[in-house]
This record gives sequence, C-alpha cells and structure tokens, in this order.
Amino acid sequence: MNTAIAAKPMRGEYQGVLQIVHFNWRTYLAASMAVCAATAAWPLVSPSVRWLLFACAAPAAFWMAASLAVSHYVYDRFPLYDLRWLERALTQTPKRWINVHAGWDETSQLLQAVFPGAIGEAVDLFDPRVMTEASIRQARRARQLAVPSTPARFDALPFEDGTVDAVFVIFAAHELRRSEQRAAFFGEMARVLTTGGEAVLIEHARDRWNFLAFGPGFLHFFPPRIWREAARQAGLELRSEFAMTPFVRVFVLRRAR
Repeated sequence: MNTAIAAKPMRGEYQGVLQIVHFNWRTYLAASMAVCAATAAWPLVSPSVRWLLFACAAPAAFWMAASLAVSHYVYDRFPLYDLRWLERALTQTPKRWINVHAGWDETSQLLQAVFPGAIGEAVDLFDPRVMTEASIRQARRARQLAVPSTPARFDALPFEDGTVDAVFVIFAAHELRRSEQRAAFFGEMARVLTTGGEAVLIEHARDRWNFLAFGPGFLHFFPPRIWREAARQAGLELRSEFAMTPFVRVFVLRRAR
C-alpha cells in the first residue's frame, strides 16, 4: 500500500500511439504488407483483378491510418491522463481505493496524486490462461509498473468484504472475454466495496465510432450494454455514464447496500 503523493509522470508527445504500435505490431505489419503487395501487383494484373486488390488493400490502408490517428488523439492529444475529474465524478473522496489492471499500469501513480490522503493499491489481474491476446502479452513484456502491484484473481480479489471505497478499472475489464468471467469480477467488485462505494470503469466501446477507427479490431471491445448488464447482475447501480471523446466511455457504478 502506498500513501505517498506522486508527481505526475511526464508523457512523450507520441507515447500513446507508439505504445499501440508496439503492442500490435503484428497487425500493423500484416496490413502494411497487404497494401505493399497490392500496390506492387497493380500494374501487372487485369482490371477485374485490380478491383479485388483495391477491395482488400483500401480498407487495410484506411484502418491502419485511422487507428493510428485516433490512438494519437485519444492517448496523446486528449487529456485522458488528467484524472482530476474523478474528484467530481465520485460522490465522496475515497479513504481507500484499488486500481485494477492487467499488467500494464499507467494510472496508479496518477491516482495517488489525485487522492494523496488515501490508501491506494494497484492490483494485477493478469492470468495467461484467461488473457490470451498477443497484444497483452506484448504489453506484459514491456511492463509499466511505477507502483508495485498485488497479483490477484479476477474471481477472488484479496480484500475483505466492504473495505474499499473506490475501485478503478481503466482499459482492463475487456480482457475478460467471457460473460461468466466478467460476472465474477463485477461480483468481486461489489463484495469489496463499502456501502455507497463506487467503481469507475473506463473502456472503448464496440460501436460505430470505434468501428470507423479500428475496423474489425473494434470487436475486441464490448457494447456498453454488456457493462450495464454485468453491473446490474452484481447489484451495482449505474450512477452515471458519459463519453470521454467519441471513442471512450466512462461508467460510474455504486454499491447501494
């Protein structure tokens, strides 16, 4: 546990988009190769085949450029990592909070600065048997853990009932791909929260905006209704829901009793 006031870490101008490329380099390499192959073959094939090349290469080129542009906007240009808005989003300042991540943690140090008088703890849910995406394994190899983390299971958080005032889950819950996994995790959040305690979930959404930005990659995210239903089943009230950019949504959940 850590109660120290942390200085806000400096981020590079292109840090966010470079991290996206680093974690998903195989996808970007495949898209680049497809575009290059289509360009090289273009003068050598018949007009009918050119339409097929265009139908394959144009979406790959568009989504490669769009995903990089949107990632730069969301993670580098938008003040995503200025978490002072949490003071207004929560109904009370937490005395104890946990920040749940899946091995890549850029926010626990920021939360310490926002809530300097609170006891805060980073919690690492990564489980290679559950979280099998290549991108998350790449992120694990480049681990960003400015604050030491407590290893935990998504279905057994290592905290007593009703002892945590706030739970933060920032771009991590979607790594639980199965509905029963998400239900177990939300049930654990509800269990450890105090009465009136709140959970803040930040995620991309599987919607038209993220489809335009990431193409088929938007299927890695979940529709907002999935998070609302998981909260309802766990007995958590949806206190507020709002957009941070067209691509990122925030859900503030409350344990009523």
